[in-house]
This record gives sequence, structure tokens and C-alpha cells, in this order.
Amino acid sequence: MTVRQAAGKAVAVTGLGMVTPAGFGAAATWERFCDGRPTARHDPALAGLNVDFSCRVDAYDAPALLGGRLARRLDRFAQLAVLAAREAVADARLDPAGWDGTRVGVVLGVSANSVEHYRVEYARMDEGRPDRVSPLMLPRSIPNMAAGEVGLDLGVLGPSLVTSTACASGTTALGLACGLIRAGSCDVVLAGGTDSPRSPMVATAFDRLGALSRRRHDPVGASRPFDADRDGFVLGEGAGVLVLERVDHARARGVRPRAYLAGHGSAADAYHFTAPRPDGDGLARAVEAALADAGLAPHEIGHVNAHGTGTALNDPAEAAALHRVFHRPPPVTANKSVIGHTMGAAGAIEAALTVLTLQHGLIPPTANLDRMDGAIDLDVVTKVPRPLDVRAAVSVSSGFGGQNAAVVLTAA
Repeated sequence: MTVRQAAGKAVAVTGLGMVTPAGFGAAATWERFCDGRPTARHDPALAGLNVDFSCRVDAYDAPALLGGRLARRLDRFAQLAVLAAREAVADARLDPAGWDGTRVGVVLGVSANSVEHYRVEYARMDEGRPDRVSPLMLPRSIPNMAAGEVGLDLGVLGPSLVTSTACASGTTALGLACGLIRAGSCDVVLAGGTDSPRSPMVATAFDRLGALSRRRHDPVGASRPFDADRDGFVLGEGAGVLVLERVDHARARGVRPRAYLAGHGSAADAYHFTAPRPDGDGLARAVEAALADAGLAPHEIGHVNAHGTGTALNDPAEAAALHRVFHRPPPVTANKSVIGHTMGAAGAIEAALTVLTLQHGLIPPTANLDRMDGAIDLDVVTKVPRPLDVRAAVSVSSGFGGQNAAVVLTAA
């Protein structure tokens, strides 16, 4: 039992749901990560651009899964959120038909509004046909609709919120959800993140910032965190939802938690609008705050799930932050090497994978790490999964605007 659990402030993780480029569902996603096989490939939606590849969720029958009317109403980021939330609730053995919806909340991270339908709708405006603009354009695209649609689908009547802290949004959502449970506002919160940034404008915008890999000749090898030959991240999409629950509430239902969310922390860089502080100060303070909240010392952490974008600036800054906190950081993995950067969903998916690492005693490998950057001194798990009895782990995220967030997860 951890210090935080003994203090009675731990929050139980009782369910997981994931829809990612690695697989449809948590089990399929975990299996692909343990294989360490990247998912990047050429993307027809990005044809003709400098960067014409991404990590995308394989085609699924949205009308069959969601119903025709709902599938037509939802942009892809909201579809993914609803599907992941349904899996998480089922995994937690919760029945929305029987729960007290006023005691259930939903908090999802979304890095930006979806732009899936913007091109055709703006074209109608430019053509002088405003009467042809879809009345669904606004409600299907604004960020809060990810949480709103999950609530509508599952009968969530408590707090319904979306966090937007750029690429830290999913991790920020977990921290806020934890706070709602600790404060007694909710018994259960569906928490996580969702995003689908695979659009020509988004890809072009990130490319113009110099953030994306241009490894068009080798998309599979493009996402390579901590590698000496990294040249940027790969756009990904997906959703991850964790069911967070009061420990005594889960116990009363006879449900054994998968893990515990023991602590969370956030901190800002106040340094640059897109670049991280080179010394990793903000991220280090976020991790330190999460450890303090969990009541754990750095030496009690056995694993770090890194932000690991594979950009020239992020990876060394993150390594600096981890060295400041841990002196000798524990084994690290970087999930974006397999599914790319899922933006607002990234922190949630990575936290869910960290829960599975705690359960299975297995750290999935970082893909494409062929030649470690000599300036980065980290023990990065690569090539094959590493068996390790991890009792406590940290998952970290950073984003534009100097946003940093971290969560501490402990074994059940």
C-alpha cells in the first residue's frame, strides 16, 4: 500500500477504454504496443502535402457502432470519445441504466476544435451559399461537445467539462477529475482525452512550425523519440478514457481496481509560446507536485511514461526535467513512437497504457530507437518489452504555451 492510499486520498481506476491507431479497444492497443510496431503510413487525407502520412485509426463502421443519426452528427473526435467511453464503462462493470447520473461526471481533454468538416463548409461560404452551410457545423465541432456527447450517450448528469492545455490536455483532465472525486462532487468520473488532427490545414500548420517529421520515404520509421536521427513528431488520432472512482464506491460494487491515481500536478513554463524551457523546469515542477500529492518520494517511482515527441527541443528538455526530479531516472518508454502524437488524447492514452504496465509488470518498448541521442542520458526501453515489477509510475505531458502536467499511478 502506498503512502497516498494509506492516507485515503487515492482514486481507483476501475475501467479503461481506448480507440487508437494501435487497435480498437484497450486489449488490442496493448498488444500492438507490446509488439513495438509503429502505425504510421501514408494518409490519403494528406495527399500532396509536404507531410503526407499519419497514424490513423483503421476504418470502422460508425453507423453500425453508433447508429446512423449519431454517426452523422458527430465529428470524428467525438465519435472516438463516445466509443472509448462506452468501453471504459463496460470494463468498469458500470451500468448507466442503473447508476445515479448526478454523481457521475465526465472530463475530457481536447487540444483544439475539430476541423473535419471546415473545408467544405467554408467553401460554401466562399461560393456565396451560406444557406448550404450545415446547421451541425457548430455543435459538431466545438471542443466541449466531446464531453457533452459522452454525457448524452451514457446519461452523465454531473459535471461535464473539457480541458484544453494543448498536448497536456488529457493529463490535465485526469488531474481535474481526480479533484472532483476527492472533493466529494462525484463518485465516478469518466476522464481522458480525444483528438483527430488529421486534416490538411493542421498538418500544414504543424509542418510550417517545423514540428513534424518529413520522413516521407519511411513513414513507419518517422516517429523516433530520443533517437539521434529524430526530426519531429507524426500526427496521430485516438481517444482514451479511464473510469475514476471513489475507492469505497468501487469496493461496495465488488470491483477490484486496475490501479490507483495517487497524485497529479501541473506547472507552467512562462518561457515561450511553442518551445519548452531547455532546462525542463516547468515539467520538473509538475512531476514534483504530483509526487508530493501522492505522498511518494522519487526513488519509489519505477517507471516513467514520457511525453517523448521526437522533436529536437522536447526530448532533451524532458530528459533534463527527469534528471532534476529523479537524479537517475527509472526506465522510460515513449508511446508516441507507435501511434504518433494524438494531441489532447495523448496524456490519457499514455496514462491508460501505464495502468496496463502496472497490471502486467511489463513496459512496452519505444519503437524506432536505433541510435540514442548522445546528449540524452535515459534508460529507454526499446526493441522488446521489459518485464519489471512496477509499483508506482509517472506519466507526463507538455504542450504549447508552456503547459506541463503529470500523474502518479500506483499498482492495485
